[in-house]
Amino acid sequence: MTSSILDALDPTDAQRVLAAGNALTLPQGWSPIAESTPADKAYLITEGEVSVRKGGTEVATLGPGAVVGETAIVNKTLRSATIVALTPLKVVHFTSERIQQLAEDIPAFGDALRAAAAERLERG
Repeated sequence: MTSSILDALDPTDAQRVLAAGNALTLPQGWSPIAESTPADKAYLITEGEVSVRKGGTEVATLGPGAVVGETAIVNKTLRSATIVALTPLKVVHFTSERIQQLAEDIPAFGDALRAAAAERLERG
């Protein structure tokens, strides 16, 4: 399973990131992010697993600790993939503005977001 984006942060900064978003529960089968839509939000998965799909084909599965939706925010592009909940999910929801503010206020979080976005772009 993927490591958590919060692993790069000290515990105080990790708590600041979690506190900056809204905790939500999403049902299995829900698609919180759709391909080719504007980058208006991102989610940090705290429980559950999602399918990452491009053109309807699964390209990855992600679980706790993964952030989804950040690539389009970081790169100021439309969504490159659709996210579908494979299980019921517990997530922390962030607006794009909140993600950008956290990346500025907590440099290690900004670095971790940019690294995750770059890794996803390289994988295609």
